[in-house]
Amino acid sequence: MVIITPVLILLNLLMFLYTQNNTVLAERYGLNMLFIQEHYYWQPLTSMFMHASWTHLLMNMAVLFQFGMLLERELDAKVRYLLIYFVGGVVTSLLSFVYISYFDQQINLVGASGALSVLFGWFALKDPHLRGGLIVSIVLISFIPLSMGVNIAWYAHLIGFGLGWLSGYFI
Repeated sequence: MVIITPVLILLNLLMFLYTQNNTVLAERYGLNMLFIQEHYYWQPLTSMFMHASWTHLLMNMAVLFQFGMLLERELDAKVRYLLIYFVGGVVTSLLSFVYISYFDQQINLVGASGALSVLFGWFALKDPHLRGGLIVSIVLISFIPLSMGVNIAWYAHLIGFGLGWLSGYFI
């Protein structure tokens, strides 16, 4: 039986190694205005596997390991897990793109945190014992780095959390 979470972690690592220190690849696979201007329609998916640094990658993969493994066990269905992760992550990317486009920000959006926030939201709806801690966690990981001057896509965290919460009603 294939365990999905380690495969997702491996894909993130391989994409990071492939694109590391290459601005052309970072712009091609991150989510930015090329999505519309050059019809790079793969970006909402590929940006979920991009990371800005080793620290960014390791933090996201630690969270993916923890919550991904829990979700795999909880759902006991690989298709539903992949549906939550990929569909939630892509929709989070698209809505984040709408947000950055509205404010005319020239950002290259990268990282798995939008998809991970979907997992947080799903668990927050499904498990009342985790709910309070997950809500506090999403607020902290969204705004503490921002208050320290770290440029993060806080809106992707909140959008993903909301989408995960909504998906919990259907999945």
